[in-house]
Amino acid sequence: MSGKRSIFEEVASPEVAAQNTPAKGVIDRGRGGARRGIRIWLMILFALVFIMIAVGGLTRLTDSGLSITEWKPFTGAMPPLTQAHWEEEFAKYQAIDQFRIMNQWMDLSDFKAIYWWEWGHRQLGRVIGLVWAVGFGYFAVRRQVPVGWGKRLWLVGLLGGAQGAIGWWMVASGVTQGEGATSVASYRLATHLGLAFIILGFLTWYILLLGRTERDLMQARRSKEAKLFGLSTGLLHFAFLQILIGALVAGIDAGRSYTDWPMMGGQWFPPNAFPVEPMWRNIFESPGLVQFIHRIAGYLLAAFGVVVWLRGRRSAHRRTRFAFNAVFAALALQIALGIITVLYGAPWQVAILHQGLAVILWVLILRARFLTAYPIQSSIREG
Repeated sequence: MSGKRSIFEEVASPEVAAQNTPAKGVIDRGRGGARRGIRIWLMILFALVFIMIAVGGLTRLTDSGLSITEWKPFTGAMPPLTQAHWEEEFAKYQAIDQFRIMNQWMDLSDFKAIYWWEWGHRQLGRVIGLVWAVGFGYFAVRRQVPVGWGKRLWLVGLLGGAQGAIGWWMVASGVTQGEGATSVASYRLATHLGLAFIILGFLTWYILLLGRTERDLMQARRSKEAKLFGLSTGLLHFAFLQILIGALVAGIDAGRSYTDWPMMGGQWFPPNAFPVEPMWRNIFESPGLVQFIHRIAGYLLAAFGVVVWLRGRRSAHRRTRFAFNAVFAALALQIALGIITVLYGAPWQVAILHQGLAVILWVLILRARFLTAYPIQSSIREG
């Protein structure tokens, strides 16, 4: 029979105690994979998609999008290398309506300038596809894809492939002969840009998820601010709608139709807003009406943004409050830049800044929304 023990005496040796101590990070170990490596890979894709949106915007602003009249996903990666090849490409462009109606003044050197913009845009799309395929293949072969992430990473690749097909669907609407089209269909341009923002949105969300451990996310989810999450989701959808309307504006150069503000042609409602028959087509093809809708949607987005910001300021979490302050600042700057774009007749330098800031605003809204779903706890000292 063992003797009496002190209440302060250890009941087991250090070795036994170590064996009975639960291992740390069991949840993360089982679901981790190469989280850091995949996050870096997705960040590279994010940067490439951001550049792609900017290059696409410049391609549109320089009227370069129809300079390549064919879709050759593989052989089209090689640009013309000889004088004969250049003249062949130029002859194809000369056969479409845009050249006959708008650009008969062009010679071969002028054509090369717009050709390189479109070729660069398509080439960047190929680079993005290659980076996705190589990255996904690398992590899949090494079995380093975290549990539950395979479908998510496949989704990014599938959306990227669909984007290439939609890009040609868009270009095909402007590569016409005898139909009088001098640009792509605005609704197809909106579809193309909208999908780019969706891809960027998924990349942003996945990068944010991979930036924290599974244990941290599970714990943070218990403190989810449901009402603020719902409001930020609404703001995200509203901003996306405004981005699509902005693409319609860009598609028909509606930003240059009325250059006064807050009036339009000296009136609150633009004159001659319904010049096209049937009437419903004016939503896509009337410059005055499309710009008016973009302006009204901007005012409503600003008002709703203030509501969400005021609610976000009352969050119990310091970083969440800061995230909504950043959203409000970007939204205010975007509205001011939109007004400047109108007043100066949408010069390409200002217009591309307007589009770039839309991307930043989109990402900031996503980050604020993420923090309402997975708040970061603040210490008492941090407030």
